[in-house]
Amino acid sequence: MKVLKIILYVIVSLVIITAMIYANYNGFSNVSIQIKQEGGEYLLYREVTGPYSETGVALSKIKYDLKSKFKIEPNRDFGIYFDNPQNVEKSKLRSEVGCILENVDTLHLFWLKSKFNIKTLPVKNYITAEFPFKGKMSIMIGIMKVYPALNNYIKANGYSEEGPIMEIYNLPNNKIRYLKEAIKVAQ
Repeated sequence: MKVLKIILYVIVSLVIITAMIYANYNGFSNVSIQIKQEGGEYLLYREVTGPYSETGVALSKIKYDLKSKFKIEPNRDFGIYFDNPQNVEKSKLRSEVGCILENVDTLHLFWLKSKFNIKTLPVKNYITAEFPFKGKMSIMIGIMKVYPALNNYIKANGYSEEGPIMEIYNLPNNKIRYLKEAIKVAQ
C-alpha cells in the first residue's frame, strides 16, 4: 500500500510539473489568427533537406558566419517549411532557414550574395498568428498549438492547405510569427 502511495505521488507530481512548464511557455493561451499584408524584407538563407529538427544547426552556422565574417547580428531568424512532415519522408523534407536582414547597405548585400542565398519576401496577404517566444521549448509548444489552429482556420475559411509556412523568430520582441499565404480555394 505504501508503494502505491509513492507511485501515485510521483505521477501526480510529474503531471503538475508538466502542466506548470506548459503554462510557463503559454501552452494554455489562445491562438489569434488574422489576415495581414506582410513582406518586403530581405531574407538571407540556406536550403536544407532533411528532418526539420536539424534546421537549427544550419541556422546556427549562418548566424556564426554573419557575425564572424560580416559583423552582422540579426534580430530576426526564420524558417520556411515547404512540406508537411505527416505526408513527406523526413529525409526529403525541404526548408529554408536564415535571418531577416535589416538596414543592410548595397555593398554588404553584394558581399552577402556571394556567400548566401538572398531573396525578398513577397508582399502578399498572409494568414498570420503569433506565439510568445521564451526559448526552444516555445517552438515545440507553438507547433502543437499554432499549427492545428492555422489548419482549422484554413479549412473553415476556404483557404488552400498547399504551400509553405514561415516561422519568424523575433528575438527582441519574444515572439514567433507564423505566415502562410492566404490563397482562397476556387469553389
